[in-house]
Amino acid sequence: MKIGIILGSTRPGRVSPQVGTWVKEIADKRGDAQYEIVDIADYKLPFLGATEGAENIAAWNEKLASLDGFVFIVAEYNHSITGALKNALDLAREAWNNKAAGIVSYGSTGGARAAEHLRGILGELQIADVRVHPTLSLFTDFVNGSEFKPASLHLDNVNAMLDQVVSWSTALKTIRG
Repeated sequence: MKIGIILGSTRPGRVSPQVGTWVKEIADKRGDAQYEIVDIADYKLPFLGATEGAENIAAWNEKLASLDGFVFIVAEYNHSITGALKNALDLAREAWNNKAAGIVSYGSTGGARAAEHLRGILGELQIADVRVHPTLSLFTDFVNGSEFKPASLHLDNVNAMLDQVVSWSTALKTIRG
């Protein structure tokens, strides 16, 4: 199984790379799949409907197609997901279909509202989102809102989420042919 850890924020000063690296370090110790960080910022995606950047969209879709499942690192912005993540989701279709995903969210309420919005979008893209959902608080898991220092209690949730992502990704691979 190849699982992409999707960094859902592209803004300067973002903390998603810290969270993504932490999830990948936990995941790599498991030995049950190949995990890689996939940073939306690296693809320089145009806005949906723009006439330029087709090669970037093609590269994005090729990367997604090579993966069997996903873990979304989701920041909450204005009670929802980032515009960059929504755009990246919209710029692919078949590459998402019949795959599984987990969500690790962060924000003032653990990013729960963003995760709930993401779940609705994932359903439309035929991505099966797993139940276990680690939520990280800007108040208790980050120093000054910028330095990631996760509470130890999150380790069990991340591993439980990854258990589900790997098992669901394995099952869904059988229907993708």
